[in-house]
Amino acid sequence: MQKLYLTFFYSGCVKKASGTSGTLAALIPAFFILKYLGMQTLFLLSILIFIASIRIIDDYEKQSGIHDDKHIVIDEVAGVFLALAIFGNTVFAFLLSFVLFRVFDILKPSIIGVVDKKFKGGLGVMLDDMLAGLFAGLLSAVIYGILNHFNLLQWDIGLKNLF
Repeated sequence: MQKLYLTFFYSGCVKKASGTSGTLAALIPAFFILKYLGMQTLFLLSILIFIASIRIIDDYEKQSGIHDDKHIVIDEVAGVFLALAIFGNTVFAFLLSFVLFRVFDILKPSIIGVVDKKFKGGLGVMLDDMLAGLFAGLLSAVIYGILNHFNLLQWDIGLKNLF
């Protein structure tokens, strides 16, 4: 059960790009949560996953002796949920938030990299991805605002208007 949760239904068990695989898998429930339940629900779910996962990851690391196993992708799930909850309510914003989250998660610029190096255990595994999600969501909103100001997003459609 622990592995099912930490690998987000085994989406993190792929050999290459497990983080991206887990993030892509997280987009499916995120889309439906945003479409039918709203951004607030996705935000709260992100926080709940963050809090619950710290202890579960701590237990896993004690059992396995491996810190931040590449197959653990629940941190990517919580992070991308946060990015999408901040600003992912249109098709363009949804895709932009995903891309920016992966960029911040892979490159770990600024405080994200510091947190990744300084914090150990479940908190360290989760916190850098939550920061990546925070910055991705905020930057998505800024980019969207600029593009929208210049009328470059007339083609974009809200998630609630799909299907």
